[in-house]
Amino acid sequence: MFYKIIRPIVRFIVWVLNGHLHVHHKDRLPKGNYILVAPHRTWWEPLLFALGASPMEFMFMAKIELFKNPVLRFILNHAHAFPVDRKNPGPSALKVPVKGLRKGELSLIIFPSGTRHSAELKGGALVISKMSKKPMVPVVYQGPLSFKGLLKRKPMEVNFGNPITIDKKTKLTHENEQIIYKQLEDAWDKLDKELDPNFHYVAK
Repeated sequence: MFYKIIRPIVRFIVWVLNGHLHVHHKDRLPKGNYILVAPHRTWWEPLLFALGASPMEFMFMAKIELFKNPVLRFILNHAHAFPVDRKNPGPSALKVPVKGLRKGELSLIIFPSGTRHSAELKGGALVISKMSKKPMVPVVYQGPLSFKGLLKRKPMEVNFGNPITIDKKTKLTHENEQIIYKQLEDAWDKLDKELDPNFHYVAK
């Protein structure tokens, strides 16, 4: 219920601050729930992806430090966020989203690189996808990377790609992980070029 209440509020805030959110190829989203997988470019991407893919509701990974504030903890818990210790992730970082995905009610947004300034892909998204038997949907964001740029009302673009499914017989060996990573990277590159052939991400 809280998620449904806060979503239009977030949509209104985004509209007031910027007013130029454009969503592309929503028709590529599969039926049922799934895992949105994106390169991390700015902190407000999860909000835009969730708005773009509504009415689907999403789980989010959030760093455990955010849950120390009681008010923020209440909001995060009721917005389907769950805590992850980035230094020592532990099994819950995989078990919680897998369990949620298997129930079939919520989808997941995940950034395999972990942080906004890392190009290194981590294997969590692949493990979650295989264990939950849910497809990964590549998605990219292009637009302002700073709050100042956001207020200048420069267009914000979200582009969804075609689902990538990991066959249940596929073992997640290092070699197979690299093959799937390449699929994701190629998909992101294609989505970026669909929006702007000259796009090049530069970390701020």
